[in-house]
Amino acid sequence: MNLTFADPWWLAALLIIPLVAWLRGRHGQPAALVYSSVDLARMVTRRVWARSGRILMLLRWVSISLAILALARPQSTESRSRVTASGIDIVLSVDLSDSMSAEDFERDSQPIDRLSITKEVLAEFIKARPSDRIGMVVFSGMAYIASPPTLDHDFLLANVRRLSIDTVPEEGTAIGSGLSAALNRLRDLKSKSKIVILMTDGQNNSGRIPPVAASEAAESLKIKVYTIGVGARGTARIPRMDPFGRKIYIPVNVDIDENMLRKIAERTGGKYFRADSADTLRNIYREIDQLERTLIDSRRHHRHQDVYHWFLAGALLTFTLELLLGNTLWRRLP
Repeated sequence: MNLTFADPWWLAALLIIPLVAWLRGRHGQPAALVYSSVDLARMVTRRVWARSGRILMLLRWVSISLAILALARPQSTESRSRVTASGIDIVLSVDLSDSMSAEDFERDSQPIDRLSITKEVLAEFIKARPSDRIGMVVFSGMAYIASPPTLDHDFLLANVRRLSIDTVPEEGTAIGSGLSAALNRLRDLKSKSKIVILMTDGQNNSGRIPPVAASEAAESLKIKVYTIGVGARGTARIPRMDPFGRKIYIPVNVDIDENMLRKIAERTGGKYFRADSADTLRNIYREIDQLERTLIDSRRHHRHQDVYHWFLAGALLTFTLELLLGNTLWRRLP
């Protein structure tokens, strides 16, 4: 809540008060009585009237200032924003198979594994879409719900940070199950647009649901699927521990079923991407972010309420106090 003035030009009168006060103090008060000598009264007036006079004059200027503020019509202003999103719901389906530990990406010229860079990019994507409900499914040999579609992105980001290769104990790559679990999170939602972003670095070799059957279900539900093949081309290195606790690397061929991922995307109206570097992966999510922009209708309402009566009451109170003190306790001779 903010304080504004409906007639702010009255505030210019406040600038005159210091000038008037200075001129009044310069010329002084006219003498009430004339004495041949004021030596006898000087000590009394110096201690009593000098102090009380300043207080009474201060009350006068305060009451005048408050009256001027009341004339400027101060108002309390309350602003409320109403944001209506377009209703895009997104589920991220992330592969957590052992091959996601392969260190074939780079960050600051240092090798980094696929899962670590994936978590960073997912966090950036989630933060860029605060008005969308976003959920997450993870899969390896089986698929699990990591988070239902939610606007509580802090909760979702916390789950993203907790992801590891050991999150899903079953080994394998169940792409069909990962896609099917994501579709189940979206099928009953009443939203204008439903999207799945499927990330994998291998081929479907586990699970009971074939990827083709899952893509047919996505088509019938009108859910768009973007697919991303993660991994540098050629050979990747997967870290392992030898019997002596030393870190060694096992070379494996990068074997992504790009043909299958491309068919899933085309069948559902989405698009297939290949992420062979950290920068490429970031650019893919930026492109998806632009392709599926959230339209936001933002309206701002202002409510004004006059509060000048508080200033007017203050002016009357200080003026009355001045009159009471000036005619009783600090009364002076006419």
